[in-house]
Amino acid sequence: MHELSIAQSIFETVLTEKRKKNLSTIEKIGLKIGSLSSILPDSLEFSFNAIKIDTELADTVLEMEIIPIQGNCKDCKQKFQVHDYAFFCPHCQSGQIEIQQGMEMEIAYLEIED
Repeated sequence: MHELSIAQSIFETVLTEKRKKNLSTIEKIGLKIGSLSSILPDSLEFSFNAIKIDTELADTVLEMEIIPIQGNCKDCKQKFQVHDYAFFCPHCQSGQIEIQQGMEMEIAYLEIED
């Protein structure tokens, strides 16, 4: 369950930013998670919720956007979205593709109390 270590890293990163920038209450943490990142959103949320108990982030909510897999064909140069993990170009059927997105895991934003 690597989601626990990821949740811990998110928690520490956000707390560091909160203190460094003297931010008020953080209501939401926005995450972008790629479909190929092998992160289970439910497990990540469960882990984060367990870590944040009785901390400055106790009321903070994770908001996750799942980023679809997008490829670029090296043969016909078409960009396309990968569906059902079919890693071939839907235009020319080539298997020579480069993944452009879908592997990310990033903190996209912090929503703070006004």
